Amino acid sequence: MQLQLISFVLIISHCMEYTGGQQHSSSRHRQHKQISGVSSGCQQGGCLTCSDYNGCLSCKPRFFMHLERIGMKQIGVCMTSCPLGFYGTRSPERNTCTKCRLECDSCFNKNFCTRCRAGFYLHLGKCQEICPEGLVGSDTQRECVSRCPADCDSCVNSETCTRCRPGLYLLSGRCHHVCPEEFEPNDKLMECTAKVHCQVGEWSEWSPCARAGRPCWIKRNQTRTRQILQYPSLLGNPCPEVSEVRECPVKRRKCQGRKKNERRERRNRNRKDKENQDGRRERKREREREPGERDDSNNRNKTEHRHRRGHDTDLLPPADSLLQ
Repeated sequence: MQLQLISFVLIISHCMEYTGGQQHSSSRHRQHKQISGVSSGCQQGGCLTCSDYNGCLSCKPRFFMHLERIGMKQIGVCMTSCPLGFYGTRSPERNTCTKCRLECDSCFNKNFCTRCRAGFYLHLGKCQEICPEGLVGSDTQRECVSRCPADCDSCVNSETCTRCRPGLYLLSGRCHHVCPEEFEPNDKLMECTAKVHCQVGEWSEWSPCARAGRPCWIKRNQTRTRQILQYPSLLGNPCPEVSEVRECPVKRRKCQGRKKNERRERRNRNRKDKENQDGRRERKREREREPGERDDSNNRNKTEHRHRRGHDTDLLPPADSLLQ
């Protein structure tokens, strides 16, 4: 009887120890799981508390709680500033990131947009599909701007001018004080027009030094030319030289067939020179004669002239015979 009682007590004691060990092991497992969850889920420096499944549950001071959607679940992320399309809201309990209006790409708060999404134009913090009267929408700035830029007298929209203010030149819908490179101002049209540079053709062949059929006839120089295909505008590159001259590569030589003509011409020149010299000598002698000699010479000339006339008269028949 006593042995049975002792056995029963030992069994009960063993069962109690086993149960206590199970409870202690379960407690240590739960504690280890919580610690491991904190260490693996709070890798970000901004997290104050977190979980493996939901990410950050709370943030440190000055950080904003932002919920990022991953598939069907949301993960909490602590950030120093909210991402594009969200604005930050601070409160004593927590700082959160709140999404902007649908028409806003970015905003300062719920009622003040800083940039609109495509199709909307910003005006006084609001994103509107149609700008107020007197303004037009700029697709690049996504804002409502003045109907014409300041340099325009007239325009199609806020970015395309059709006429500039006086003193400005129009180019591709914009007004310029000075035309860009490769353009020049046209004061008549008040536009920037493209510069036109001179264009020339190819050089011609050099002109021949010898005339055809007369191989001994040699020119001193030979030339070549080229045509102007495009004349330049006022500020375009000027035309280069369109003609060139160079000395003939062969020297001038005399033709054999011209020697006789040259000798004949030389004799004629010598004869003329001699006649001129004789005439000059005769005139000089006439000037050097004394006055008496000149009178006698004149008298002799007159006497010879009368004799010559009388001789001619004797040769004529009598007048009576002529009448018969």
